[in-house]
Amino acid sequence: MKPPALVLTRHRALQYARIGRAGIGREWPHYCQHLANGPADMLFPRVRHPAFFGCYTWHSAVHTHWMLARLRRLFPRLPVARALDAVLDRHLTPENLATELTYFQAPGRGTFERPYGWAWLLMLAAELRAGRDDASRRWAVAVRPLEKFIGGSVLAWLPRLGRPVRKGSHGNTAFALTLMLDYARAVRNRELEHAITMRSREWFGPDAAVPASWEAGGSDFLSPALAEADLMRRVLPREEFAAWWGRFLPVVPPVLLMPVMAGDRRDANFVLLEGLNLSRAWMLQGIAGSLPPTDPAQALLQAAADRHSAAGLSWVASGNYLGEHWLASYAVRLLT
Repeated sequence: MKPPALVLTRHRALQYARIGRAGIGREWPHYCQHLANGPADMLFPRVRHPAFFGCYTWHSAVHTHWMLARLRRLFPRLPVARALDAVLDRHLTPENLATELTYFQAPGRGTFERPYGWAWLLMLAAELRAGRDDASRRWAVAVRPLEKFIGGSVLAWLPRLGRPVRKGSHGNTAFALTLMLDYARAVRNRELEHAITMRSREWFGPDAAVPASWEAGGSDFLSPALAEADLMRRVLPREEFAAWWGRFLPVVPPVLLMPVMAGDRRDANFVLLEGLNLSRAWMLQGIAGSLPPTDPAQALLQAAADRHSAAGLSWVASGNYLGEHWLASYAVRLLT
């Protein structure tokens, strides 16, 4: 049983839903990751990305939509439920999603939001499919063409990627594959599941004694070591994972066990460390739960997960848009 501090209460769900609803409709400030093929491509975010223009970045808008879809499924009677339905109806239309797909298909945009944004788009699609109401079905159908395009793009990308990216930010391969694998299993996409598990074994299976004591970088929101282990616990059978973990991180360095401080939270790079506490928390928790009860690392990792959860959750609803535009999504992932 989760401790009370790690339960997604109705109060928290309402708080995060309000943050997310405000964020996905907020166009400015906007951090633009855009390849313009000509003057005609210089459009406002709302025109270029009519579904996912808010929340500072495209990928943050996507995972905030995922969060809202999950919250309305788990708490269908929230006071803001109708407001959430209305805003999702405005954003997740077939016309808006067709524009998003056209953007991806334009020349030179094959790397746009790869792999982080791709992974969250697939997670959004899986969450919408999990809904049993008419609205969720309607949105899932609207997202389906972009979902299929991204899924096919992943299958084309994996054989071409010679080496995984092992950094603590958006390009991290292991984290993206974790989300993509969760999606593939949720929607029973066996081809994608097989491709991810095979590449994960190839890339990460031989890893041993990783230099995790070098973490964390000054603008990390992911732990490269824990993201890899969180993926491999999904890929390997339980006993095989325990043996792999023993080789991978025979001694857990103290820097992985204690929360990090963000420093100047008005800085868009430094505030990313607040997300590191949340992502570490769910990764530590998952890894601990995948180890045998006799493994001394289990209690160590669970205690560390609790510390990271407390630190990360305390800053989600800060009133600071640089954090609020994305941290609530990470809190909901941790708590669910």
